[in-house]
Amino acid sequence: MISKIALSAAVGGGYDEFWNSKKRYRVLKGGKASKKSATTALNHIYRLLKYPGSNLLVVRAVMNTHKDSTFAQLKWAQEKLGVAHLFKNNTSPLEMTYLPTGQKIIFRGFDDVLKLAGTTVEKGYLNFVWVEEAFEIDSLEDFEKLDLSVPRGALPPPLFKQTTITFNPWSEKHWLKARFFDKRSDDTDTFTTNYLVNEFLDATDHAVFEKLKAEHPRRYRVAGLGEWGITDGLVYENWCEGVKDTNSDEWEAFFGLDYGYTSDPTAFIALKVNKKTKEIYVFDEIYKKRMLNCDIAAAIKEKGYAKERIRADSAEPKSNDDLKRLGIVRILPSVKGKDSIINGIMNISEYFITVNPKCKNTVAELSSYCWDKTAENTPKDCNNHLMDAMRYAFYDVKRGGAGEITSYSKMKGGWDV
Repeated sequence: MISKIALSAAVGGGYDEFWNSKKRYRVLKGGKASKKSATTALNHIYRLLKYPGSNLLVVRAVMNTHKDSTFAQLKWAQEKLGVAHLFKNNTSPLEMTYLPTGQKIIFRGFDDVLKLAGTTVEKGYLNFVWVEEAFEIDSLEDFEKLDLSVPRGALPPPLFKQTTITFNPWSEKHWLKARFFDKRSDDTDTFTTNYLVNEFLDATDHAVFEKLKAEHPRRYRVAGLGEWGITDGLVYENWCEGVKDTNSDEWEAFFGLDYGYTSDPTAFIALKVNKKTKEIYVFDEIYKKRMLNCDIAAAIKEKGYAKERIRADSAEPKSNDDLKRLGIVRILPSVKGKDSIINGIMNISEYFITVNPKCKNTVAELSSYCWDKTAENTPKDCNNHLMDAMRYAFYDVKRGGAGEITSYSKMKGGWDV
C-alpha cells in the first residue's frame, strides 16, 4: 500500500479536486510544467491499486507516440509510488499488467478508430480512459466514437466510469472548448492549471516563465497560465475571419484538394486571390472523412466547381484519374519537390488571408497549424489537411494565374457568400 505521507510527497499540491473527482468526464487543460500529465499518471496508478477490477485505456492521436510519452510517464509513476515491482511493463504489445490481480493498462491510437472502439479486457472492467494530448484529436466525431464504446456497461460498486482528458489549450477554436468548457454539465469537471501550482520547480524554472511573461505576454498566457489561445509558432499569423467583396477582375479563383479517408478527412478548399493587393479570400471548403472518390466528385459537382482547375495531391494518381472519369475533368496533380512545403508556405505568407466564417474547418486549422520545434523549417504534420490543399491551389498563383481557366466567378457572376 501507499502511505498518505508518501502519496502527498509524491504528488504535491494543487490538484485535490482533480484527484478526487468521480464525474463521468474529468477535463484538464494546462500550461507547460503544470504537472498535469505527471499527476494524471500518478492518479491512475493509484486508482488501479485502490479499485481491484478496474482497468485503464490510454489513448493518443497516433499509437506510436505512446512509448516515449504516456507509457514512460506511467512507468515513472510506478517508481514514484514505490510499486514498480508489482507491474509487468511490455513494449510488444504495449501494455502494463498489475501482477497481483491481472489488471491492465492498454494503449491505443485514434489512427485506428475501429480497433480502438473494440478494445476489451479479460479480467474486470475497462472503466477508466485517459485521452492524453487531446488537442491532437481532429474532431468531436472521433472522440464520440471512442466515448460511445469505452467505457460501457454496468459496474459493481465501488467502481465508476471516468474519461480523463488532458491537453494544452493552444486554440480556442478547438472542439474541446465548445464541448466541455463553453457549456457546463453535471457529468463533467473541468480544470485549468499552470506552473504556479508545481512546487517541484526551482527558481531557474520560474525565471524562464517570468522572462516569457515580460517578452512574449501572449505566449505566456497560453503556455504559462493555461489560457485559451495559441502560442508563438503559428505557421500563418496574417489572417482573420470575415466576408469580402471579390467580384472585380482583380480577383482570380483557385482550388485545392487533399485526399483522406479513415484517419484523415478529405479536404477541398476554394479561394480567390488578388495579386495586386496581396490578399487571399477563402470562401468555401469540403471537410469530411470516409469519402469515396464518387462522394468527392458528387460534392464538388454539387458546389458547382466541376469545371474548375483543381490541384490535388500528386500522391494519389489513381484517385485523380477516378475523379476525371467521374466528371471532374480538369483536375491536375499538385507539384511537389525539394522544399515544396516550405516554399509554398513562404509564398502564401506574402498574402493576408481572410476566411469566410462558414469555413469553420479552415479557421480551426489556421488557428492551430504550428511549426515543429524539433525540425527546422518544418510544420507539424497535423491540423494541416486544408493547409495542404491551400498550398496545392496556390501553386497556380505563383505560376502566373489560372491561365486558360474560365473562372467560376466570370461564368456565374461571383459566389454567393
